[in-house]
Amino acid sequence: MLFLRTITRASKHAAVLFFLLAASVLHAADSAAIRGTVTDPLGAVVAGARIELLGGHVIIATAQTDSNGHYSFNAPAGERYTVRVTAPTFESTVSNSFFATSGSGATVDVVMATKTLTQEVTVTATGRPTPTAQVGASVTVLTQPDYKYQPEVQDPLRLVPGVQVTQTGQMGGTSGLSIRGGNTNANKVLIDGVPANDIGGAVEFANIDSVGIDRIEVLREPNSALYGSDALAGVINLTTARGTTPLPLFTYAADGGNFTTYRQEGSIGGTYRNFDYYSAYGRMNTQNSIPDAGFHNGTYAGNFGWDPNARNDFRFTTRHLNEASSQPNAYLLYGIPDSAGVQENDTYYSASWDNHATDRWHNQIRYGGLRLHYLYNDYAATGIYDPDLDVYLGAPVTITGANGYTVSGQAIFQYGASYGSSYPNFYVAPSKRDFVYAQTDYQVNPHLVALGAFKYEDERGTTQDSGLPATSIERGNYSYTIQLAGDFWNRLYYTLGSGLEDNGLFGFAATPRASLAYYLARPSGNHLLSGTKLHFSFGKGIKEPSIYYQSISLYDMLAAEPGGQQLIAQYGVQPIGPETSRTYDGGVEQQLWNGRARINLSYFHNEFTNGVEFVPQAALIAMGIPGGSDPAAQFGAAVNSQAFRTLGFETEIEYRLNSHLFARGGYTYTDSVVQRSFSSETAPTENPDFPGIAIGAFSPLIGARQFRVAPHTGYFALNYAQSKWNASLSGTLVGRRDDSDFLTDAEFGNTLLLPNRNLDGAYQRLDLNGDYALTHHITMYANLQNLLSEHYSESFGYPALPLTLRAGMRFTFGGESWSRK
Repeated sequence: MLFLRTITRASKHAAVLFFLLAASVLHAADSAAIRGTVTDPLGAVVAGARIELLGGHVIIATAQTDSNGHYSFNAPAGERYTVRVTAPTFESTVSNSFFATSGSGATVDVVMATKTLTQEVTVTATGRPTPTAQVGASVTVLTQPDYKYQPEVQDPLRLVPGVQVTQTGQMGGTSGLSIRGGNTNANKVLIDGVPANDIGGAVEFANIDSVGIDRIEVLREPNSALYGSDALAGVINLTTARGTTPLPLFTYAADGGNFTTYRQEGSIGGTYRNFDYYSAYGRMNTQNSIPDAGFHNGTYAGNFGWDPNARNDFRFTTRHLNEASSQPNAYLLYGIPDSAGVQENDTYYSASWDNHATDRWHNQIRYGGLRLHYLYNDYAATGIYDPDLDVYLGAPVTITGANGYTVSGQAIFQYGASYGSSYPNFYVAPSKRDFVYAQTDYQVNPHLVALGAFKYEDERGTTQDSGLPATSIERGNYSYTIQLAGDFWNRLYYTLGSGLEDNGLFGFAATPRASLAYYLARPSGNHLLSGTKLHFSFGKGIKEPSIYYQSISLYDMLAAEPGGQQLIAQYGVQPIGPETSRTYDGGVEQQLWNGRARINLSYFHNEFTNGVEFVPQAALIAMGIPGGSDPAAQFGAAVNSQAFRTLGFETEIEYRLNSHLFARGGYTYTDSVVQRSFSSETAPTENPDFPGIAIGAFSPLIGARQFRVAPHTGYFALNYAQSKWNASLSGTLVGRRDDSDFLTDAEFGNTLLLPNRNLDGAYQRLDLNGDYALTHHITMYANLQNLLSEHYSESFGYPALPLTLRAGMRFTFGGESWSRK
């Protein structure tokens, strides 16, 4: 009996033990291992940091980093978390949210921000997330507070050193962005990894609304090694916001202002287990301040993600815009608005898979597409008709340039039927791009990362003018990238890489790139002077020509002419090919006053060669090509014939005066010189009223500055933030620029041409933004642009908006984090 009772008792204990072991195993199966490494902005590990795992605002678990900066703990699987890290001399830093699964857990590395100036992370400069402190390239990161309540992306870009935005008129007028004196179509623009450039590099910034844009990165130098064609002068990367809150977050904002302006914007975003979602729509309407200049833009942005586990992220993004704008032309030069308009219907989309095969090995595959539909319509002949000349003239005007020269008369506005013109007429340019991008990068050791990438693009496009056959092209482009990045002793940082572009039009081209950053003194919040950083970079860029320029190739035109081969040889004309660039820059960055201030001084030297230049009909006639011998001759031709260099320096300063007030500003000097210009060589122009002054009617003269590139530009911003109040005062300062009025007088002469030098006047645009939180859910805000109502033109003859005021309210509902009991 005793034996039996002993066996029975042992069986009960065994059963209890088995149950406990089984429960333990089941619990382990339902738990996730969360680990990571904490480093400072220079990559040095942070030991003794406190780690908190947060489920919403509730602390689930705590840990501490060891001597190698590592931490780890277990947590219930199947939940979404964030990690908060605190340590002496650093700002409290919170990671992005992540979904933890029992199988793979999660690896969450955290880069801590200093208590001085926030260290942002860039992807654009290196192809993988890298703190800007470790980058030798010139890159600026803007986040949503930098462009709060500003409807257009081009507005915050005005407050970036080395960047100049030029708009032909008011909202809806063509807007281009020049980086360090480069042409406005020489920048690669990415929206969630999708190239937004039309075939040949053009991007219409007037149509890019800020709705849904979470951050903007601006790389102020070529990076064709990573991004291939069009990254000739710089790269601009726009990223769509993601949903981050367990409960859906709804926002709605509405405002109105002068010039019959109103804007509405709404969004919804959130997370559900391992899914996140975000959708936003905004619409802007205005009539502007001059006749026939209405503009509206409706934009939708979406970002949807699925994380089956912590090592894989599937994501789909899309952006669609529908824009229509009247195009009054150079109203100050003709005195009459044109009866023309532009319509665009554009879509950008991508599907991507990010995979962390191991803690060291990362892969990415992205498929993306672009659909651009551009239509220009000149609905009716406009102007004062002269039956003897069969032309339409502008109103009598007197035009004075900022250089003091004045002309008076009537310019030819449009041409009649005898010149082959008919109304309405149109120009249509639809284009498509599909691409596949694959990247793999491997961390060989804590101080070395190797990256390789491949991209294939299929580009198709068409251009057609009224009365002419359509021109269609298709290009299949291949790009290859190899890159090494790393550091020595967490003090010297380098990036070395090269791209190989195999373009369907111009063939192979190599684009090497290198950057270095070295810290003479590490950043510190305890010294008057610290964080002394030397930086240097070199790069080559390449750009494919547009469909339109390819369709009006001067080489093809001459080859079809009798005796054309002799002219080709005489003028050294080549088939349309790539534009190229080479740039060097270097400088020093210094932190001051215990890290509360930062100053950066950079020198740059850019060479732009083989630029595609428009050759007007007058130059073709001067070459011996009769104007009517080829239908395309009346529209001019294009040839790789322009070369220019830009050199100068940039300064930027940031200063955190106190916890509420932050100031920043910058100044750029740009010395731009045209070294070669086919149009200037073959068709020099002179206004008989200004004898002895050579004028570039259609392009700048050799030895002169690039049109619309200001030698002196600057900006400043003063931001104030308090519990309920926010305010920002910013200014854009632009000096005088060279330009042309491009006018022909009523006698087909040059008496209305003004000298190019300093034709465009300097201007100072001040903007003021502010908001006040009435309640947790309701905020009042106002946006004032051109606060002093200064009359100026960014492009000669196109008046900018005077004082504009928009005021409205923003409503926010939901989005609160969940709580645990």
